[in-house]
Amino acid sequence: MKALALYAGTSLLLTAAVAWVLGLVWTSGAEHRAILVSACVAWVVQLFAFAVARMSIKSNNVMAGWGLGALLRLAVLAVYGLVIVKAFGLPSAAALVSLAAIFFLSTLVEPLFFNV
Repeated sequence: MKALALYAGTSLLLTAAVAWVLGLVWTSGAEHRAILVSACVAWVVQLFAFAVARMSIKSNNVMAGWGLGALLRLAVLAVYGLVIVKAFGLPSAAALVSLAAIFFLSTLVEPLFFNV
């Protein structure tokens, strides 16, 4: 539970930082809304993927758990791009780049919390 809490806090800060930087690149209100929606989606998915990977440590199958998390992120990115962006009328560039960037950077820090 401690590892999940530490990862949640770290990934939240990282997500906010990435969203802020991307907010400097895309400046319209609609693009800011797309970045905010993407940040929320990414943070929730990242927490779920981390929990799956963390549980796989107990069965000595970390790579399978991490791979499952990667597939989950890919599936979310695909559904988000094909369905959610259009359904909510979000600017696709801001929405997809922000989601992918947050997924990528949060995934890089994930292993730091596996053994906490």
